[in-house]
Amino acid sequence: MNDSNRASIKLTDLGKQIVESILADRFPVLEIPDRNTSNIVYNAKQNRFVLGDSTNIRDSSNINHIRSFTQLTWVASFAKQLLAASRTSSLRDLYYSSEAFDVVFKDQAESDRIVTDLECVTGLPRESFGIFPDEHSSIYGELVMRYTVPGYDGREIDLTISPDGLPIGPALMTAEPIRTDAEIVLAVESGGMFSRLIETKAWQRFKAVLIQLGGQPPRATRSLIRTLNERLDLPVYLFTDGDPWGMHIARVIMSGSANSAHIENLTTPGAVWIGVTPKDIVSYSLPTEKMNNADLKRLDELSRDVRYSDHEWQKHIEEFRKLREKAEQQAFSRYGMDFVVDTYLSDKII
Repeated sequence: MNDSNRASIKLTDLGKQIVESILADRFPVLEIPDRNTSNIVYNAKQNRFVLGDSTNIRDSSNINHIRSFTQLTWVASFAKQLLAASRTSSLRDLYYSSEAFDVVFKDQAESDRIVTDLECVTGLPRESFGIFPDEHSSIYGELVMRYTVPGYDGREIDLTISPDGLPIGPALMTAEPIRTDAEIVLAVESGGMFSRLIETKAWQRFKAVLIQLGGQPPRATRSLIRTLNERLDLPVYLFTDGDPWGMHIARVIMSGSANSAHIENLTTPGAVWIGVTPKDIVSYSLPTEKMNNADLKRLDELSRDVRYSDHEWQKHIEEFRKLREKAEQQAFSRYGMDFVVDTYLSDKII
């Protein structure tokens, strides 16, 4: 059973639950896993955040719950229509689509939260319902994927087709990896570095599938990274800026985030962060900027985060604290445009 069929069944069951309560002269009640931080726990065995056993009740007989109950049922109906029509929607489109109905969201943040409620109620990610954020990640490399979306089902695409890379959207996220000559996945934080690695043919040199993360990567990108790691047995290397935020981008790919604790299959525990580390900044005498108060505060937060309890991560955090400097990936350009490929990445990728 594919994701769409599974999602359709879940939504139908949810609708039946609500209708049966109404037919029995009862107010419908929904039980939703609690997403408060007190119910988000770190599962060391799975190496990710998960939700605990606590739940919240959404009771339509409670005047304080009517608004959110109505919003949730509308989002479920909207998702069912998407699946029936073989369509997809961005989170932004969903928000504006509500304007055509007597369903009011005060802003997109509120509609996004209701979509997450639907995920928790059904146990399925929003992508299964055809709901996606706007894409801002890309992929490039000697990899052939087979589409599974209606209208393109069975078609194959070579990911070297465009010199700009291809956006990671609904079609690529759900496509099946068929064959590749690549031996690794190399994910980089910035679009500029992604373009540089394509131009210098680093993807051939390192036999790599290149992924541009676009900062904190969306779930579709994290899911695709996991797919390539699991299905093709490709080790994953993460190359980010040398600052607390870049370090955290890598760690989220490895261990997930609290916001996605209710979603499985987004993490790649075996991925390796190759830098830019604080030691790299010193060793390569990279151009730097002073860390600001937000950077230093973030370091303090990471030092207390259970995902960073490992000695190696704590060592990086302490070295950043002492250095109080940060550097971007592009800082290697001080030694020439190809230095990052010829020297830095060649030393890091084994």
